[in-house]
Amino acid sequence: MKEYLDSTYLKTPEQSDLSVQETEQRVVDLVQEAIENRFKAVMIRPGYVKLAKKIVDKAQSRVKVGTVIGFHEGINTIKEKIQEAERAIDDGADELDFVLNFQQLKNGNLDFVKEEVKTGNDLVLNKGRVIKWIIETAALTDEQIAAASELIREVTLEYLPSKTDEVFVKSSTGFYTTKDGSPNGATPHAIEIMLKHAHPLPVKAAGGIRNAEEAKKLIRMGVKRLGTSSAKEIVDGNEAEGY
Repeated sequence: MKEYLDSTYLKTPEQSDLSVQETEQRVVDLVQEAIENRFKAVMIRPGYVKLAKKIVDKAQSRVKVGTVIGFHEGINTIKEKIQEAERAIDDGADELDFVLNFQQLKNGNLDFVKEEVKTGNDLVLNKGRVIKWIIETAALTDEQIAAASELIREVTLEYLPSKTDEVFVKSSTGFYTTKDGSPNGATPHAIEIMLKHAHPLPVKAAGGIRNAEEAKKLIRMGVKRLGTSSAKEIVDGNEAEGY
């Protein structure tokens, strides 16, 4: 299971009630833990990419350093997202998880969303990196989840058909607030829709994965990555609270 896990820490000091120094130490600990446990990747805020890459390189580890772009609402302009991604790549990011402008998708502005996906794919894939598009399933209807997955698939197949293994469709940020208290992450129902409509692109499940049984179920369904702030607890067989 370890090779599926993107061990994640994306809280700001304000969100976690930690100091800047304590937050940085959390990131250091996360990276060290990922190296020791041979997780697939770490997923951190852009400001910590250089630090994480330095630790990984020093350890001569295969752990990938991932970061988030346009986090967490996805409403940044395409230009802003590209600039943020360029900085992250320069800092050493191996994988970039873009938050899709799902509000534009919901509003029916599909040409905008297609251009965003094409532009992001062009930058990241031509730099030899991996890109994951977060569609924020909790904000979408089933039909919109299918439409987002299909759009990302079609843009990738049209412009970069040889790169399908490096373009993921990802469920959630883990930070979206639902109005009715329903799950905001990787529900099996949402993942099933994504798997059907994103194929042959790989799917990353993220948000609310807190134990090994949930993780194994998603792997059996066909996901290729699991994003969780509880990676160590999951591999140790414990129940965890996280995102």
